[in-house]
Amino acid sequence: MYTAWGLTARIKTRAKERKQQTGEILKICDLNPNTLCQMTDKKGMSSFSLAKIADELDCSVDYLLGRTDNPEINR
Repeated sequence: MYTAWGLTARIKTRAKERKQQTGEILKICDLNPNTLCQMTDKKGMSSFSLAKIADELDCSVDYLLGRTDNPEINR
């Protein structure tokens, strides 16, 4: 099952690996700087927002959701 906490943790970890600030990533994706703090399991995140973040972090949505441990995008 997917959780807001797990998704947030993956985004923060990937950003740290890439030496990027999560706030800057959210700004680039035209999202509210508090997006990750305000996300809950019931509220979630739109698929479009998640795709924008994955693109910016150069990883797959499946990786951010925890469906795979491989961040690489299969094209």
